[in-house]
Amino acid sequence: MRTERRSSRVLQYVLVLLIAITLNFMLPRMMPGNPLALLAGADVGLLSPEQRAEVAARAGLDRSIVDQYTAYLGDLASGDLGFSYRQKRPIVDMILERLPWTFLLAGSALLFSAVVGVALGAFSAWRRGRPADLTLLGVMIALDSLPSFWLGMLFVSFFAVQLGFFPSGGAITAASSLEGVDLVLNIASHAVLPVLTLSLLSVPGVYLTMRYAMLSVLGEDFIRTARAKGVSERGVLFRHVARNALAPVATVLALRLGLAFGGTVVVETVFSYPGLGRLIFEAVSGRDYPVMQATFLVFTVAVLLSNLLADVLYPLIDPRARAT
Repeated sequence: MRTERRSSRVLQYVLVLLIAITLNFMLPRMMPGNPLALLAGADVGLLSPEQRAEVAARAGLDRSIVDQYTAYLGDLASGDLGFSYRQKRPIVDMILERLPWTFLLAGSALLFSAVVGVALGAFSAWRRGRPADLTLLGVMIALDSLPSFWLGMLFVSFFAVQLGFFPSGGAITAASSLEGVDLVLNIASHAVLPVLTLSLLSVPGVYLTMRYAMLSVLGEDFIRTARAKGVSERGVLFRHVARNALAPVATVLALRLGLAFGGTVVVETVFSYPGLGRLIFEAVSGRDYPVMQATFLVFTVAVLLSNLLADVLYPLIDPRARAT
């Protein structure tokens, strides 16, 4: 029975991925206008008939829609995400250049928000109804309502421009020949503000999940039993309450790992950070549709993988889920 559920779950993910790939393929071809301009990302009016025919053949637009779709699936299977006619480069090379920077931002922000959100959520639940809990809850709700671009611009204005503590943009100082520790410190200094922006926007979700999960666990019978046996309050908190409340938090963190990629678009644009989010902004500004297609597909795969990770982690953390 459990094997059948797993097979069904995997089939669902495969189906969703296939639908996403199909939509990614069809949307540019269904949009009004010249599909050659959308896919090739060039002003076809400036091209000669021979050049247009060459671009159409390279993009596969001279073939039937079925042949184009089959070729598209084959290219994806071989790791070919297309060609940027504006940048004159394979798109996979552009994504591989930007991906580590987005991983640095998203991973660092996720780690920071996990530690801070879990700690504050546990503290708030343990002090439920008291001034500290109510104050933290109000701060988190207010923080969760802040726009990412506004918070990022505020940090740039205050910490970068006014105080000069950190660089205002980029991932590394331009035209520098730094090596070793100096290079690491330079990269870290450029990442502080965008990571802080992403983290502060992610902490409220983790905090609220941890707080409510702990409050629900605190009402369970085994908590009262542990206290009746003389277990210390610290032991109840760490060995019973926090441990059982971590399952939904781990699920939320796994899901946020995929969503963090999409969340970097605005932050990377504000800080001119050379990640995938900035690549999407550049592609939209330059009407480079093949790059937009490829990056959207990468984000879709990231979300699907994060959902799969959540499905795998939950039974490992909560043994009760294995029996269902």
